[in-house]
Amino acid sequence: MKTHPSFLALLLACACVVVMPGVRAVDKVPPVRTPPPLELASASALVIDLNTGRELFANHPDVIVPIASISKLMTAMVSLDARQPLDEAIPVRIHDTRELRGVYSRVRVNSLISRREMLRLALMSSENRAAASLAHNYPGGHARFVAAMNAKARALGMHSTRFVEPTGLSERNVSTARDLAKLLRAARQYPLIRELSTTPSHSAYFQQPRYVQNFNNTNPLVRNPDWRIEVTKTGFIDEAGHCLALLAVIQNRPVAMVLLNTLGKHSHVGDANRVRQWLETGQSTPVPLTALRHKQRKQLEWRRTQATATATAQDLRR
Repeated sequence: MKTHPSFLALLLACACVVVMPGVRAVDKVPPVRTPPPLELASASALVIDLNTGRELFANHPDVIVPIASISKLMTAMVSLDARQPLDEAIPVRIHDTRELRGVYSRVRVNSLISRREMLRLALMSSENRAAASLAHNYPGGHARFVAAMNAKARALGMHSTRFVEPTGLSERNVSTARDLAKLLRAARQYPLIRELSTTPSHSAYFQQPRYVQNFNNTNPLVRNPDWRIEVTKTGFIDEAGHCLALLAVIQNRPVAMVLLNTLGKHSHVGDANRVRQWLETGQSTPVPLTALRHKQRKQLEWRRTQATATATAQDLRR
């Protein structure tokens, strides 16, 4: 039997539009690309949206590590909680802060400056003698001040935090990235900490003897108009590496970032820029290989320490 030519044409036309059952050609959508994961130089890091409390990024946020001069945020809060006169001229005293022995400073012992200026120098330029002087001129002196630092940490729920002195020079001043995010949140409630920690530069006028010293903020991002920083504190000692605690407004939301133990003088600042770029665009610049290797070594060291502690605890329970 012959097939009519018009019937063959109809079959061919239908074949051209046949697709798999339940699927239409117009429904095909390119796959959604997942943004690349954020890579940082910090061995321990935590980024939190403070409006929602949601963790935006976390990497070893609960490891207990030295925190260096980030300690000075607590120093400032304890000083302000005492409600001592901010305009009172107080002497530079360091004798009870053993960690300051042999540490160079442009601030002269026994010279006078206001408590407000001591706070500014401690927060803005991380001046260790200024931080120590706040403790020495506290009711009850240095020991009572350190006790108040630890009491404040407990009150804020910073249960993995311990202070032994006000400057951060001691490796025994320890905390976690998670605890330090709580510290940033609390520091944000102090308008003077917000003002003084973000001051780009300042000339300090001392008395007895009279002299002037110029200081710059240890966080160069406060001089960058693209950043809206509310609270910041850097830190460095050998045991802690380079550290940064930062609260900034990014995409109209307050974001707390804690970046601990990076290798390299500017690596913590580089990480802050990576976090911001990642939050805004989903992209991030690569981390130098030497910094990555440092992070990997540190994290391996922490895992081994944790494994040893766990094994010891199990042996004691047997």
